[in-house]
Amino acid sequence: MTRTVRDYIRTIADFPREGVQFRDVTTLFADARGFRMAIDQLLHPYAGERIDCVAGLEARGFILGGAIAHQLSVGFVPIRKKGKLPGTTIAQEYTLEYGEAVMELHDDALQPGDRVLLVDDLLATGGTAEAGIRLIERLGAEVAGCAFIIDLPDLGGRKRLEALGMKVHTLCSFEGH
Repeated sequence: MTRTVRDYIRTIADFPREGVQFRDVTTLFADARGFRMAIDQLLHPYAGERIDCVAGLEARGFILGGAIAHQLSVGFVPIRKKGKLPGTTIAQEYTLEYGEAVMELHDDALQPGDRVLLVDDLLATGGTAEAGIRLIERLGAEVAGCAFIIDLPDLGGRKRLEALGMKVHTLCSFEGH
């Protein structure tokens, strides 16, 4: 039987708190065939499109984004939690399940007109991704698409991003949280 990306993802019950089914992509990353499959499938919808840069959301988006940028022969820019980037940054607040947080991007990371592929491992509520989109757009760049390994459709992130006019590509989905 042929394995899918989903088959490489481990579920850990009750992490980080009781009732949560944590979808662990480190088992996917650790398997050369699974990791390659994920990178190839994340890239597939953008074959033939102009992508000038890949932006990865902290932290697992860095792993994926670096590999995708390498495959596309384009640069990579990190979108990080507040206070982690040196130099001058722009910031975007967003809402978490239990509070607020801030993401940052270097103010010179992108040029107006750049087409950027935004990447992360998991799409849940879409708050972090929306913050990344807003940062990219504030620099005058365009989000060419948003690519994730996992979608948690019950949490509404895909609908949230699509309501912003974003093209969303995911490799698999899991019900629940």
